[in-house]
Amino acid sequence: MSDGSTISQDEIDALLGGAVSVDSFGSSDVKIDTDTLQKFFDGVKAKVLNNINGTSGKNFEISSVAVESMTRDPMLSKLTDDVVSVYADFNAGLTGEHSFFISPEFAQKIAGADSYSDDVGAMIQEIMGNIAGAEITDIGSKVAGLASDPPNVNNGLKATVRMPEGVFALVTYVLTIDGGTYELYEVISSNVASGLASALGGGESKNSAPAANAQQPMMGGMNQMGGMQQPMMGMNPMAGMQQPMMGMNPMGGMQQPMMGMNPMAGMQQPMMGGMGQMGITPPNVQSVQYPNLQGNMGTGEQGNIGLIMDVFMEMTVELGRTKKQIREILGMGEGTIIELDKLAGEPVDILVNHKPIAKGEVVVIDENFGVRVTEILSPMERVSDVH
Repeated sequence: MSDGSTISQDEIDALLGGAVSVDSFGSSDVKIDTDTLQKFFDGVKAKVLNNINGTSGKNFEISSVAVESMTRDPMLSKLTDDVVSVYADFNAGLTGEHSFFISPEFAQKIAGADSYSDDVGAMIQEIMGNIAGAEITDIGSKVAGLASDPPNVNNGLKATVRMPEGVFALVTYVLTIDGGTYELYEVISSNVASGLASALGGGESKNSAPAANAQQPMMGGMNQMGGMQQPMMGMNPMAGMQQPMMGMNPMGGMQQPMMGMNPMAGMQQPMMGGMGQMGITPPNVQSVQYPNLQGNMGTGEQGNIGLIMDVFMEMTVELGRTKKQIREILGMGEGTIIELDKLAGEPVDILVNHKPIAKGEVVVIDENFGVRVTEILSPMERVSDVH
């Protein structure tokens, strides 16, 4: 399950539907070819180092690079309480989540600053964007049109960071300088990691399917003869042999088998009903009865909602957004005005776990800002905001 202070929308939906237990999140049959990815990231670590040192003017060294499969909870345990996140999702060629995480102390060391600031964030954003670009250049010949979103940096609590669902690939760069050790984490969603591994000649991403020549048992409890293809439904499995009739001695001169005993020693008796002497009878075909999908919430679902009543969720109010080039961000100073994409007086968005749920107006309570809810978004409007 997610960290105690946050829970994803998928986890909430699963609990409400009674589909999973509280402890089942993160389990998956996805298998990422980490060996193939390890060879690739060993090859690009020099470019990673050059980007960090070239932009910062420092002399870091990379002591190790490790690629492993990871899920959210173990990943959160690796991060500091406050973490600098840079998101640069792949949007063409392969599509999926791609992000970098470092501690604020590491960011300050790179920037040569005593504390974290917007200037430090801008430098980290530039470095991680360059690293993503270097990786795309190296793999671009094998994945046509591979591209990523512009990097987006954020500094906040680790409980609020975005992680891929289920299993994902984690690349850990361990860097050293002046006797200190720092980690740079790169997270890649499973579908992108599997696509990269396949493009590099690696294996598949999921558990192997049964062998193509393996004969799956058919419905109806038919006995598959060792080394022989299973007969079709309604066919006599003893090809060319007449089924013994009740009261007849199937093996001339031999004692008649007792009722309920198998007349062929060591062989399973054909099922009763539908097994004729000629071997074929019409199958019994029935229509599938589907459950009603419009029913009300059952008692099991009502019980599941109680499991998450004490979970804290991040609620934020968004005044607006804008995008600026890195050169504009680096040129900002005291007094700079940033124009947002909302009109003055327009209702602000109220978000829970980064998903809009309502709109409201800003108010002042004593000396604190607050927001008065003026509109609750409909379920359809909420779904339309999920990408």
